[in-house]
Amino acid sequence: MNWHVYIIQCSDDSLYTGITTDVERRLRQHADGQGAKYFRSRRPSRLVYLESGHTRSSAGKREMEIKRMKRADKCLLAATSADMQTTGQ
Repeated sequence: MNWHVYIIQCSDDSLYTGITTDVERRLRQHADGQGAKYFRSRRPSRLVYLESGHTRSSAGKREMEIKRMKRADKCLLAATSADMQTTGQ
């Protein structure tokens, strides 16, 4: 099964990191206020980072690695990802 690690920018400009096997379903759940308690007091604004090709174990490890990062490093990760998508790399 293919697991994904993602970062969502929230309405209060905070960053939420999670993992899933179905990104679209999980984003809908977050938007509907289901799932993570984090979204009960804030709304998801946009997906800023997506990393695919993980096993459940590697996704969980990567999620923890990203959660331990400073905000500036998470923003840099998201910006680098956006740049790669724009240039087609």
